[in-house]
Amino acid sequence: MQSSMSQVINVTEDEIHYAEQLLLPKGKVFEREHKDFIRDFTVLDLQAVPGSGKTTALLAKLIILERKLPFTDGSGVLVLSHTNAAIDEIKEKIQKHCPKLFSYPNFIGTIQSFVDEFLAIPIYNLKFKKKLDWIDSERYQDELVKLFNIIAWNKDYEEPTKWFYQRHINKATSEANGNDSLKKELCKKYIEKEIRDLHYDFITNEIKNSNNDVLLKDVTNKKFIGLKTIILEVLKRGIMSYDYAYHFAEFYIHKIPVIKEILQKRFSFVFVDEMQDMDTHQYNLLEKIFYDGGSSVSKIQRIGDKNQSIYNSVKVTNIWYDRAKVLRLNGSQRLSKPIANVLKKFALHTDQTFDIVGRNECDIKPHILVFENNKIENVISCFAQLVKKYKLSDSKKPIKVVCWNTDWKDDETSRNDATKIRLEDYYKDFKKQKKKLNQDFDNLFSYLVYYEKKNTLEPLRKNLLNALVKILRIENINAHDEKPYTKKKLIDFIRDSNIEKYDELNLNLFNWSIGILQGETNEVLLKMKEYLPTMLTIFDRTISKSSEFINKKVEISEDIISDLNKANYYVKDGFEIEITSVHAVKGQTHCATLYLESYYHKDGKGTNSKSYESQRLAQQFLGMKVQANVGNRSKQSAKMVFVGFSRPTDLLCVAIHKDRFDNQLKKIDRSIWNIITV
Repeated sequence: MQSSMSQVINVTEDEIHYAEQLLLPKGKVFEREHKDFIRDFTVLDLQAVPGSGKTTALLAKLIILERKLPFTDGSGVLVLSHTNAAIDEIKEKIQKHCPKLFSYPNFIGTIQSFVDEFLAIPIYNLKFKKKLDWIDSERYQDELVKLFNIIAWNKDYEEPTKWFYQRHINKATSEANGNDSLKKELCKKYIEKEIRDLHYDFITNEIKNSNNDVLLKDVTNKKFIGLKTIILEVLKRGIMSYDYAYHFAEFYIHKIPVIKEILQKRFSFVFVDEMQDMDTHQYNLLEKIFYDGGSSVSKIQRIGDKNQSIYNSVKVTNIWYDRAKVLRLNGSQRLSKPIANVLKKFALHTDQTFDIVGRNECDIKPHILVFENNKIENVISCFAQLVKKYKLSDSKKPIKVVCWNTDWKDDETSRNDATKIRLEDYYKDFKKQKKKLNQDFDNLFSYLVYYEKKNTLEPLRKNLLNALVKILRIENINAHDEKPYTKKKLIDFIRDSNIEKYDELNLNLFNWSIGILQGETNEVLLKMKEYLPTMLTIFDRTISKSSEFINKKVEISEDIISDLNKANYYVKDGFEIEITSVHAVKGQTHCATLYLESYYHKDGKGTNSKSYESQRLAQQFLGMKVQANVGNRSKQSAKMVFVGFSRPTDLLCVAIHKDRFDNQLKKIDRSIWNIITV
């Protein structure tokens, strides 16, 4: 019997060639740096620059591993990423070639799904002697608030609301500027926010909030008893939040430490993609289980780009420390030489082996669009003209405008302050995509109206399925495991029970989606109403409780619909430019990108004060590397700029105000940058 310690993997040229044929465009081959990574199955980090094909290299490795499965010791392969989108991409590209990899004992999923399945759910079942029904933060929070409201003024628990009030009143008072009703409103908001994420720490026996601050630890304190009671009550109802799942995972390891060894034996190879997006608790958990201070039998490989960690609340303190062995992918297939040479000056994490080599054949220099206040609304059209000038408007790749800070919530003072610029100042119609788009609605019609505008039918199909699932939930129709239907469970159930009904549903979803896109929302609503009784016959039910949901009259003016869909697009001369945040474009490839500088806090005074990227990163625009000792806000700005600047293949433009350009960037190298006055 081979132990997983000696799971030796040798990769031949033929195997690499096989992966190239499946993954790369005809005639293309992997470069040496990719092959070095594909062949290496030891503990290592792969640091990869934007557009370097890191995911493709990982997929090649997995395709080659597939041919060596199953391992003689019965162990498997674990592949984790941060988002469902990343996992879907892996499935889409290689699942058909890798049937073994996508079945037991292997696991491919998000870090959340791994934690839920292998740690949180088992320890919950053990602790509460029942099955966990929901891991869903919103549900957890709503239940908790409901239960809190029952004990809020209860004298047996020392009226916990008073205590929370003391915790938040000072902040609310200072923010309300003497407005009494606003002060109350703010205080109420802060109290509810803190209550929504309370959890009871099973390891230390303390009540904590979402920042992990200890709020109460004296177990005889009446407030402690009250809060612990309601938290346990929500858990007993079978509901846990996503974040709480990580605490349960830690609790499992604390209580039954042998689980670490079991997981290491189960997964002899662990690949973590997009490592830079892991939050501290995710990072620590993976390290504890699969690196285990270097003594783990699993070989863990972490893959990503430290310079692009903008998801975990733009962490400035880097949590990802290099392993002894670091491999690099420095060649970018996406970036042109002129863009790569500018970009590398904004990288926070560099060493002797760091470089960004632009391999995309394009020689357009990056542009700076210099504007004054009265011309700010012309910046985007100036960019559009450049796109036309360089004949990029027909590109298959998108053209986007991005900005770090988008809107001024409800802060009218800042909104009217000409020195504070955000995305909405450049583009007055900008609307931050309302939470509306993926929310639960109380009527069927809204599901047909509020959907994410993309170039595919997917968001619509998803919304329509959500509506059908909602109807089943209202009618109390549950799946065979007694849990409410999910979209996937519903589709699977109908497919397995009646293939004709399954085909009918799919055809309907397709036709309805097309109808909505063509503006026939009312007609689609009628067709859905006709179909619903047919769908419910599959469950031997008729419409009863959901009647109000289905028939509720909602006044949604056509203007709102078209506003929602057009708000964040600049459309002219037959091509459209999406206007969005830097966060929203992470991981994307554009043909052309315009980066708009925006206000973010104020550091320093007078002419030396810094609020914008061009001020905090002036040295980088002038061609210097980021110094290790720069302040936190400069580091945050550098990460944002790095992600934003690394999207385009051909044209990068940056909008900078004339005052800041004249103060900071007069000496900029015009052989590297094109300067254009808007």
